[in-house]
Amino acid sequence: MSITKQMMAALAITGSLISTAVLADTVKIGMNVPLTGFAAADGKSALLGAELAIEQANAEGGINGTQIELIQYDDLASPKEAVPIANRLISQDEVVVAISGSYSGSTRAAAGIFQSEGVPYVSAYAVHPDITKSGDYVFRTSFVGEVQGRAGAKLIGEMLGKKRVVVITLQNDFGQSLAAGFKEKAADYGIEIISEYEYSIKDRQFGPIVTKVKADQPDAIYASGYFFTAGPLVNQLRSAGIDVPVIGQEGYDSDKFIEIAGPTSEGVLITTSLDRDSTVAETQEFIKAFEKKAGYNADMVAASGHTAAKVVIEAMRKAGTTDRAAIRDAIAQTNLVASTGTISFNGLGEVKKDVQIQIVKDGAWHHFAVIDDKDLLAPPEE
Repeated sequence: MSITKQMMAALAITGSLISTAVLADTVKIGMNVPLTGFAAADGKSALLGAELAIEQANAEGGINGTQIELIQYDDLASPKEAVPIANRLISQDEVVVAISGSYSGSTRAAAGIFQSEGVPYVSAYAVHPDITKSGDYVFRTSFVGEVQGRAGAKLIGEMLGKKRVVVITLQNDFGQSLAAGFKEKAADYGIEIISEYEYSIKDRQFGPIVTKVKADQPDAIYASGYFFTAGPLVNQLRSAGIDVPVIGQEGYDSDKFIEIAGPTSEGVLITTSLDRDSTVAETQEFIKAFEKKAGYNADMVAASGHTAAKVVIEAMRKAGTTDRAAIRDAIAQTNLVASTGTISFNGLGEVKKDVQIQIVKDGAWHHFAVIDDKDLLAPPEE
């Protein structure tokens, strides 16, 4: 081999080593997110939202010049999967902070692990109140379930003027916490809950419930669920001739709900975090960037994943260190304009922000109203 070829080979090896070193020299954010199973569509949106925030931050120089690396694992929205993932992210991957892009069950299970190891953990959209009660290293950028339930009561009783209401509750953490908040404030807005029915997350046929609701003759229906349960439920209610307002929550917040329910989705109202018609630059820019990256319309879960990632990125920049305690303190002091609103936290790590009301109009989600009553929306303090 000639001297020139030897030098070129040496340079190539050196370049490879430098590249590997640069790639290894990153700030690591962990994420548990369902990418297979019943919650895979939500998991995909949450992951793409978080990835977008990290890509945007890296293009701006990352964390004070160091690039950010997202390490994610599929938790199947299962507590049994979330616990070993949390342990792996902490002990093997050595993340400095983590995000949940998953549902309440898996987020609750992982939160205790991150808390015990002193790793800041931000829940993007899981609603169960016990999540932040895990400790002072755990935060939430979406509403606790009870807050959305209270907002639903105001929407139905005051804003729509409907008084006789049937409640249809999904039998899991999500549905039960929403129902609890709704029941807490229903009487304050003159609402009479004339009946309540429950269903399983596996249910797609709602004949018995629909028959009973039709006999109840309510003024409105408050129904918790995800797009894959709410779509069939709304379709079957409308097909039975029940045309009163149906009020849902952020679990409906996907174009997939509209696809499943079809024309019967028209007029459905939800409490959520993302306003598609917002004039706020951050929200407009997120919607455009997400749709370009994902190839489909932004939804609440995508915006929540983006928001959670932005919160931890800004906190790491502010802390100026990978020290987990310093990052935790910086997260606690967050005051950030994100695609889901202006984000700040109370002492329990619960978000303080407005509730967006969206309505299905002409086959798409659109702005209906905003609820900004700080007393009504005050998250729990302990």
